[in-house]
Amino acid sequence: MGGLRKYLPITYWTCLIGALALIGFPGSSGFFSKDALIDAVHGSHRFGAEYAYFCVVAGVFVTALYTFRMFFMTFHGEGRMDQHTREHLHESPWTIWLPLVLLAIPSAIAGWLTVKPMLFGDFFTGSIHVLPANDVLGPVGEEFGDQMSFIGHALLAWPVWLAAAGVLTAYVFFLKKPELADAAERRFGWLHRILVNKYGFDWFNEHVLAAGARLLGRGLWHYGDEVVIDGAAVNGSARLVAWFSSVMRFAQSGYLYHYAFAMILGLASLLLWLLWRT
Repeated sequence: MGGLRKYLPITYWTCLIGALALIGFPGSSGFFSKDALIDAVHGSHRFGAEYAYFCVVAGVFVTALYTFRMFFMTFHGEGRMDQHTREHLHESPWTIWLPLVLLAIPSAIAGWLTVKPMLFGDFFTGSIHVLPANDVLGPVGEEFGDQMSFIGHALLAWPVWLAAAGVLTAYVFFLKKPELADAAERRFGWLHRILVNKYGFDWFNEHVLAAGARLLGRGLWHYGDEVVIDGAAVNGSARLVAWFSSVMRFAQSGYLYHYAFAMILGLASLLLWLLWRT
């Protein structure tokens, strides 16, 4: 895309507000939730909490980088569409941009109204019970004060500045000097391949999980459905009834001497049984 800011102004501003909330920009709803989460992980003493803290802090930089890479490459810079497409660019109808506006408003202000009662108050009392040993939000709440002091405290910590570094990196590499991104791709081709291949998870999902599920499905279909259900239960019972009927039909030949012979055999069998009993 590129250069869509002047064609889609409402979409631009709502997307900017959403992007700032996503990276935890101070004052946005995403800031209050993400910063409290990071503080809680930092205050945890569970096994692996240090590794979890490293992951969430690194995720702040990565989130800001890919979010504003999308934002800059979509709305800023030179357009990458043809002339025909450019002539037909316009803001979306109100049925599209109105929900964006309605979502952007709480993305900007909801944290100011909800952070204290939801995280440090009694909003979830009776619904969520936290054991005292796991109450990592308790110490965070004791230092919370109010929203402005919470923001002031965050400005002295790593996450806000890592988010700013992610935005700056996206601005330099994908807007001002995109050749740096191309050079980095060539220089770190192995890392680029890992990221493009999504750490191999897509391959694993397709060739192991999905392939295994398809193999299991084919096995259940062939042996379970065709052999057991259709072959043995349904068709097998039908063939058994047909075979039994084909045998029993010889007992109904329509000839009188067959019936007389059957009665004689039955009478003889009954007499032999009575004699054996006595």
